[in-house]
Amino acid sequence: MKKLLILLLCSALFHSGPVFGWGREGHETIAKIAERNLTKRAKKRIEKYLGGHSIVYYAKWMDEYRKAPEYAFTDGWHTAPVNARLHYSDELLNPKRGNAIYGLESAIRILENYREQSDSTVAVNLKYVIHLVGDMHCPAHIKYATHDMKYDVLFEDKYRKAHKFYVHSVWDNEIITVSRIWSVSEWADELDRLPKSDKQAIAAGTPRDWLHDAAVCCEVQFEWAKPDARLGQDFLNKALPLVESQIRKAGYRLARLLNGLFD
Repeated sequence: MKKLLILLLCSALFHSGPVFGWGREGHETIAKIAERNLTKRAKKRIEKYLGGHSIVYYAKWMDEYRKAPEYAFTDGWHTAPVNARLHYSDELLNPKRGNAIYGLESAIRILENYREQSDSTVAVNLKYVIHLVGDMHCPAHIKYATHDMKYDVLFEDKYRKAHKFYVHSVWDNEIITVSRIWSVSEWADELDRLPKSDKQAIAAGTPRDWLHDAAVCCEVQFEWAKPDARLGQDFLNKALPLVESQIRKAGYRLARLLNGLFD
């Protein structure tokens, strides 16, 4: 009986719990790509406010502190809603919870006048920006008005054994952990290979434009990962390129945003 309870507990821990956009590897790779594309002046100014640390160091900070009492108001900021036309509008804002666009735009407004803010205010809003640009590019963190996202799938591990997962967790972590064992720097090296003109084209626009682009590109997730479907190598062959494309885009867009604020 005791052994059975332990097995049940382990299973619950393995398949449940909070879901965080991209996990450590994804968020830190986004930040590493962005860091590689910062101007020298922006990088120096940003690291001054981050206590000498790089933006990579704080890439997952919001996930670690979202439940702390003083930051509990940000708990709803990690997802971004879109309407039936796959656009964000102010009508979608839940004032009690906020969302990624609300949090990101609020932080940007504060950082536009960063010289007039306290160092601690600049630092915390930098951490918001670093994280939220990543979250809004994660397929599972885009909340579609026309799709139900609360369901499970059977996802195969590297040994082709299927495990039951909430589909959100598959996009957050499992695709990456099954497919990529590189370091953050190695992954960034592989993804950050586009010419300057392509980087500029990807980074053009506003956060609302970026969310629309992400929503359009990521809507295929509902065809690729249907409720109770078994997801194996055929799924990974399609899903991993999408994940990597979203991570790359988020990195370039984060760099452009930070350069615009701090250069």
